[in-house]
Amino acid sequence: MEARLAVFTWKLHGDGRSIGTGEVVLPNERLSWPMTFGIGAQHVVAMFGATFLVPLLTGFDPATTLFFTGLGTILFLLITAGRLPSYLGSSFALIAPIGAVTGYVAGGGAPVEEAKASLAQGGVIAAGAALALVGVVVHFAGARWIDKLMPPIVTGAIVSLIGFNLAPAAWGNVKQAPVTAVVTILAILLSTVLFKGILGRLSILIGVLVGYVTAVVRGEVNFDAISSAGWVGVPQFRAPDFDLALLGLFVPVVLVLVAENVGHVKSVSAMTGQDLDDITGRALFADGVSTMFAGAGGGSGTTTYAENIGVMAATRVYSTVAYVVAAGIALCLSMLPKFGQLIATIPPGVLGGAATVLYGMIGMLGVRIWVQNKVDFSDPVNLNTAAVAMVLAIANYTLYVGDMVFEGIALGSFSAIIIYHVMRALSRWRGTTIEPATPASAPAGAELEPGALNREPR
Repeated sequence: MEARLAVFTWKLHGDGRSIGTGEVVLPNERLSWPMTFGIGAQHVVAMFGATFLVPLLTGFDPATTLFFTGLGTILFLLITAGRLPSYLGSSFALIAPIGAVTGYVAGGGAPVEEAKASLAQGGVIAAGAALALVGVVVHFAGARWIDKLMPPIVTGAIVSLIGFNLAPAAWGNVKQAPVTAVVTILAILLSTVLFKGILGRLSILIGVLVGYVTAVVRGEVNFDAISSAGWVGVPQFRAPDFDLALLGLFVPVVLVLVAENVGHVKSVSAMTGQDLDDITGRALFADGVSTMFAGAGGGSGTTTYAENIGVMAATRVYSTVAYVVAAGIALCLSMLPKFGQLIATIPPGVLGGAATVLYGMIGMLGVRIWVQNKVDFSDPVNLNTAAVAMVLAIANYTLYVGDMVFEGIALGSFSAIIIYHVMRALSRWRGTTIEPATPASAPAGAELEPGALNREPR
């Protein structure tokens, strides 16, 4: 019992008001409660821009999604014993499979069909269960097999194809209100380079606010739903439904969620100077459980957020109690129906503009993995692995196997893994190996260990 209560115990860092040069506030430490609340609020603002876009793009209820991000974050902190600071926001990796099931068009006017949304939730639960299972395996067997299964060329391709596969959805919103969309995009880009520190990291939120004001001026926003909503209320929950034929759309997304979580653990470990590899399995399991809870009640799947890593890097505060505060704020906001309806009034032009930047950024994050790990595209194995996977995803190839359907993201992800390992095995057999595999989960800014590229390929 004492061990469990220790998760909720944080010792005061120094005087609780300042952080010395070269120091950081560790996960088991905290600043004064007023400062901790302020940092928790910053985490809410940081995750908000991306988190609320997911339900708007999928037709799910924003308040319900926000509720499950708060609940999921608390579960995550409990399962990881308060050692890994993280906020679980909405996962963009699940937008495509949810959209494939529901056929929802953001900004199209018609709400998502309840029956189809329930089926999509069943898929989200399946993805969460698969991720939790991976977490159990990693906890007992270690994470090296993930590096072997998904070297940088594969991980980069999978992350990239998620973003680029979603590009048509962004265009569908942009063309409904191109002026508002362009203003939103410009606001995001300009705020990124004009503002320093925390403000510079909130470019998506700033861009959405500027775009929203533009949309109001242009008469593109309808406030009727806000006036009719109550001030306090419980989010709208919806029961899931299941169809095994849809598993092919959702389960492959687990590959992206695994890469995101492993990268998050390594990034926080590098920034705090603490070895957190032993809780990688717990982190994967926790995110899987959180995603299952979200799917069970009508929320989107969850994942660790890079936006919050930016806040930690800027403030040097890695205290997990700040995330408890952030989760509490999110839960409170989710129980304000007027707030939820306000989010729901964001028009297509603003969504399209923000999605254009976000989807592009997701795509380029995959490219960054290639660059950081010095992937050699003069090697035909690497070149063909990325080439085939990207085209399958961007063109959204579809394959039907019995009652099951596999679309671009699933086909691209599987092809990247299969093509790489088959071609690499054949190249070893023929003695034509050029570029060896290296760990896929190196965090942003990390350097490969000396000699990594000269090792015998795995």
